[in-house]
Amino acid sequence: MTAERDNLDLYLKSTFVIDSDSRIVQETASLLAEKRSSQTEKAKELFYFARDRIKYNPYLAFCPLEDYRASETLQRAEGFCIQKAVVLTALARAIGIPARLGFADIKNHLASKEFIDWLGTNISFHHGYSELYLNNKWVKATPAFNIEMCKKFDIEPVEFDGVGDAVFHERNKNGELHIEYIKYHGTFADLPFEEISQVFTEKYPVTRQVHGE
Repeated sequence: MTAERDNLDLYLKSTFVIDSDSRIVQETASLLAEKRSSQTEKAKELFYFARDRIKYNPYLAFCPLEDYRASETLQRAEGFCIQKAVVLTALARAIGIPARLGFADIKNHLASKEFIDWLGTNISFHHGYSELYLNNKWVKATPAFNIEMCKKFDIEPVEFDGVGDAVFHERNKNGELHIEYIKYHGTFADLPFEEISQVFTEKYPVTRQVHGE
């Protein structure tokens, strides 16, 4: 039991990126959680805040390390999947819920032509999500697509009940193939920034253009 507790403590620590001890993260988490009694209900409040109050913007995907910080994304009020997952992870840690980051390669079969032309592919490498430790188990929580975006593009929103995994839907409301999970890369106590940067540089031509290569 002690070893398990020590392991969970790793997922409660504040880091440079998952800065759960920053004032804005602490205040936001406390405000969201204060009216809820159980950890599960508090986690749901955090999820829907990260999902809907932080606007999804995939065109921010190639950022310096500082722009991944939870506090920075909260102030900016927009981010792409990894940044939004960092926010949720930090908010959870701020109120004592163990949380970590997970990554997977996904294919978006309904990605817009504009996005594909910009990124060079419809595959998102190292798509980021959160995992929260609730009721003695890890639960996936994917806060990327905010509700306004889902309504605009007729996307089935990801809902979170704190019990089952909340991941992207395989098909949209019309039954069309939407998100396909291709490969999981595991979970991390902190953002693997160097690994992600290397993958982005290798996989996305726009990254090399941003870096002047």
